Amino acid sequence: MPGEKVKNVFVIGLDEANLPTLRQVPGARSLRFHQLLTIEELQIGEVDLPALIEKAQAVLDAFDGSVDAIVSYWDFPASTLVPILSERYGTRSTSLESVVKCEHKYWSRLEQQNVTDRHPRFDRVDLTAEPPGPPDNVGFPMWVKPALSYSSELAFGVRDEQEFGTAVAEIREGIARIGRPFEHILERIDLPPQMDGVGGPVCLAEEAMSGVQVAVEGYVHQGEVTVYGVLDSINYPDSPCFLRHQYPSTLPQPVIAQLHDVTERVMRRIGMDSATFSVEYFYDPRTGQINLLEINPRHSQSHAELFQYVDGVPNHHCMVSLALGDDPRMPHREGPYAMAAKWYHRWFTDGVVLHVPGPEDIARIERETPGVQIEVVPEKGSRLSELPQQDSYSYELAHIFTGGASEEELREKYDHCVAALGLTFDEVPRE
Repeated sequence: MPGEKVKNVFVIGLDEANLPTLRQVPGARSLRFHQLLTIEELQIGEVDLPALIEKAQAVLDAFDGSVDAIVSYWDFPASTLVPILSERYGTRSTSLESVVKCEHKYWSRLEQQNVTDRHPRFDRVDLTAEPPGPPDNVGFPMWVKPALSYSSELAFGVRDEQEFGTAVAEIREGIARIGRPFEHILERIDLPPQMDGVGGPVCLAEEAMSGVQVAVEGYVHQGEVTVYGVLDSINYPDSPCFLRHQYPSTLPQPVIAQLHDVTERVMRRIGMDSATFSVEYFYDPRTGQINLLEINPRHSQSHAELFQYVDGVPNHHCMVSLALGDDPRMPHREGPYAMAAKWYHRWFTDGVVLHVPGPEDIARIERETPGVQIEVVPEKGSRLSELPQQDSYSYELAHIFTGGASEEELREKYDHCVAALGLTFDEVPRE
């Protein structure tokens, strides 16, 4: 509209992959998206939180215009920078405490158990013990992981004492990268007695959950919790690594109703407001049991294209609307496809990348196959084991988004893209 005021939205960790979907949100023509810190600054090496805050403030202070919103779709430290900077610049966000109650997985478990029993048995692992042992109340098989991490980094499934020892040795070595900087965040809030002396570099043990993984996306606006989508997360066979996220979920309606109920209770307990969230669960079809895996204090950018394909609007819309004080309501099933998936094309051994398709090749594949978007992760010549932000078991080669009328069509499009990409590797000999 002529004369409409342009609003400036600062996105912590704005990246090329998400800019096109951000520009698809309703009203985007009157929005200007600005990068505030790079992904490299946020995620490579040990996080220097005071330096990041200083750098972000320098950018915002030097900006010649209004700062109308500060948002992010990344985990720590970006998730905690949003409320810290929003408080300073008078923009809308949830409280820092509510974000920490999600990000710190041990504190999050303590909060969850106040309102639901839909979670696994859990406890802290004493990393100072020699040797560290599993908690008495947590049985094998279990997962051991830092209370704070990115993308399942340093998270290990273990079946016995020997595997436990190996995993804990690796966690001990790497836990400080995120755990130590988080101490700066914990100093900014009033901690409850049960978090006294817990700190950031905490290792958690949780009994393994079985079944299918599912994600619940929603937001809290003016104290009211709204769930707008449930997605299935399907793993590679005999592996804890995602093969694809699929929307909408194919779970029975009574199960989806339970997921809504537990999510709403937990998010009210966390005390979030003016923010999006994504809660991950396991559902065991044999027992009918649902178990909460973790709460993310942000929506999942991995799902943006899926909501766009099926509902007609990327889920970034809720994040931006909440930050600007607008109605965050999502449209429902107004997109061009009945279902959509984000596929993770992975490699399970180390290697050096010999061939990567160029932008023209990728554009051609996307033109030839409607309802497909492709992001290739490694560059030619890179070694897979040196790629940042990978899980403990595999390497991501490409993210492939597909929209279609059926699961079969989604898979056909994915298989076609994998073949057309022609990624090749030179295997690295074991040392």
